[in-house]
Amino acid sequence: MQFSVSSKLGYRVQAPTPFVFNVQATRFRGQTVSTESLSIQPEIPIESWTMPESGNRYFRLIAPPGGFTISYQATVRIAHPLENPALVREVPPGELPLNVLTYLYPSRYCQSDRLERFARRGFGALPPGYQRVAAVCNWIHDNVDYESGASDALTSAFDTVSQRAGVCRDFAHLGIALTRALGVPARYVSAYAWRLQPADFHAVFEAFLTGPAGPGWYLFDPTRMAAPEGVVRIGIGRDAAEVAFCTQFGVMAFDKPEVSINGPTDAPPATTQAVRTQDA
Repeated sequence: MQFSVSSKLGYRVQAPTPFVFNVQATRFRGQTVSTESLSIQPEIPIESWTMPESGNRYFRLIAPPGGFTISYQATVRIAHPLENPALVREVPPGELPLNVLTYLYPSRYCQSDRLERFARRGFGALPPGYQRVAAVCNWIHDNVDYESGASDALTSAFDTVSQRAGVCRDFAHLGIALTRALGVPARYVSAYAWRLQPADFHAVFEAFLTGPAGPGWYLFDPTRMAAPEGVVRIGIGRDAAEVAFCTQFGVMAFDKPEVSINGPTDAPPATTQAVRTQDA
């Protein structure tokens, strides 16, 4: 399916201030960026870089005193395989590729080590595989309230278990932490998300499992607010600290981001199949 995505970000600073942005759609097998444009008003020189390990696309600028606006538009085609969830299993620890092990360890916002007992008691008896990770997502959806303002930039997965409220970022962090605690590598995904209302940057996660085509990454959204087959990836990382859409090094004021994504008007309801986003 083909999607049109856009974002507009406005900032104001009083002194020269470095910014790093991560708002551009990534390019990888299954996600093709057909057209795109990036504009900055007033014009400010930028330095671009693509992270080799993840494909995350960053650009840096030094904002002069005053205000500036960043506008990004892209046409993106997604062609992720859909698989029967019952055929997607976990990969034994001794068979995990070494390059995914970093997504099995605890990270700043995903303290899987502190949540291992909770995860094992709640989900350890379930058959390992896609359905167990889905059960984690179902528990989060049913037991954590989606509430704007209930969390902040310091809220971790451990905090969310206690507070039982948060936004997509917190839902994703908790899903990642519990999935890792069950021995399954998981990583954070920032994205444009189709059918998300209201439109905004969205957070989901991917778990490393194995299906009919072999080991790979599968998409999960504990919020159940977006169509999984319409998630346009911006960045991946161990948690949100690695894929913030804006990182500034100084004092600034900002406008509410304007984000949109448009897809097919005649598309069927959101899929219930397993969405495989990337091979091992």
